[in-house]
Amino acid sequence: MKNKLAKFSLIAALSVTAATTAFAHQDYSETQIEHWLTHVQESKGQPTSNQMAAYGYASPGVAARTLQVDNGTQALNVARMETVRIDANGKSVTWTFDTLGSRPFPLSKILPGTQDVTVYVNEGAAYSGG
Repeated sequence: MKNKLAKFSLIAALSVTAATTAFAHQDYSETQIEHWLTHVQESKGQPTSNQMAAYGYASPGVAARTLQVDNGTQALNVARMETVRIDANGKSVTWTFDTLGSRPFPLSKILPGTQDVTVYVNEGAAYSGG
């Protein structure tokens, strides 16, 4: 009887601990990207350069579409996890928008010489919950 009571007590204690730690880390003072980067930096292994890239990364993969940027271009709309080829001012890059969150950012963070273009990252269909 004591053995069953000890097992039941242990299971109950573990259940309570698991339930309370699930809500233990909620810090709304930082953005999603800053929060994620903090966890990556605190991890024991070295993060990859792709994990540390706030705007995504250059991709050797095949682009789903090509975006032409000229002097009249003010904005680009892309989906999170989308891979696109961006052609601007004789330069090009194939880029995967592997981002956390969807804050707009200047295209010049990816491709120099495109300061007046803003990139808007929308949630991809796979991540929209629909």
